[in-house]
Amino acid sequence: MNRLAGKVALISGAASGIGLATALRFAGEGAAVVLADRDDAGLERALAQMPGEGHVAQHLDVTVEADWVAAMAAIDSGPGRLDVLFNNAGFGRFRSIVETTLEEWRSIIAVNLDSVFLGTKHALPLLAKSGRGAIVNMSSMRGLRAGANAGSYCAAKAGVHLFTKVTALECAAAGNGVRANSVHPGHIETPLTAAAYANPELAQRFIGHTPLARFGRAAEIADAVLFLASDESSYMTGAELVVDGGVLAQ
Repeated sequence: MNRLAGKVALISGAASGIGLATALRFAGEGAAVVLADRDDAGLERALAQMPGEGHVAQHLDVTVEADWVAAMAAIDSGPGRLDVLFNNAGFGRFRSIVETTLEEWRSIIAVNLDSVFLGTKHALPLLAKSGRGAIVNMSSMRGLRAGANAGSYCAAKAGVHLFTKVTALECAAAGNGVRANSVHPGHIETPLTAAAYANPELAQRFIGHTPLARFGRAAEIADAVLFLASDESSYMTGAELVVDGGVLAQ
C-alpha cells in the first residue's frame, strides 16, 4: 500500500478514464497526485473521489506550453518536488489518409505527441531534483503496429514510443536519475471509447482480434503505469510495456 509513499505525481488527462484510474491507484499507494486536465469541472469531480490528502487539481491544456510552465511553477512553489510524470492525455480520430484534414492531423499530433515533448521538457528539472524521477508516456499498440485508417494516431503514438527512448538515453547520459518508459494499451474501455465500442459489429471485430477475447479495463492500465512509476521498475528505462490482451503476439 506504500509503493509511492512520499512521492508527488502529475497525471495529464486525469479527469476521467485511464488518467483517473491511475490517479486513484497512485493515491492508494501513498502518492500526492496533481490531477491535470483542461476539463475543470471533470477535475473537481475526480478530485472528490481521491482517497488521502495532498492531492490538487491543475488546469492544463497539454498543447499549451504556458500551461505546462504554470503547472511546474505551482508544483515548485507547493510540494517543491516532482517524482512521477504520467503523460497520459490523448485521443484518436480514425479516417483514411485521404479523408484526414490537415487540421485533424495537427490536432491529433498536438494532443498525443507535442504534449509529451512539452511535459517532458518542463518537468525534467523537477524530476531530476527528486533524484529518482520516473516518466511514463502513454503510447499505444498502434505505436508499434500500424492499422488502416489510423495514420495520424499511429504517427503520434509511434513518435511517443521513440521520443521516450531518446528521453531515457539523455537522462541516463546526464546521470540525473530519471527513467522514461512507455505503456502500450490495446482496446480499453473508457469514456472516450464508449461510443465506438457500443457498436456491436465494431466491438465484436475488436474482441475477435484480441486473444483474451475481451476489452481491457482502465484499472489494468493503471496497474502497469504504477509498476513503471514505482521503484519496482528501477532497472527499466527506454522500454515499452505492452498491455493489449495479446494482440501484438499474433
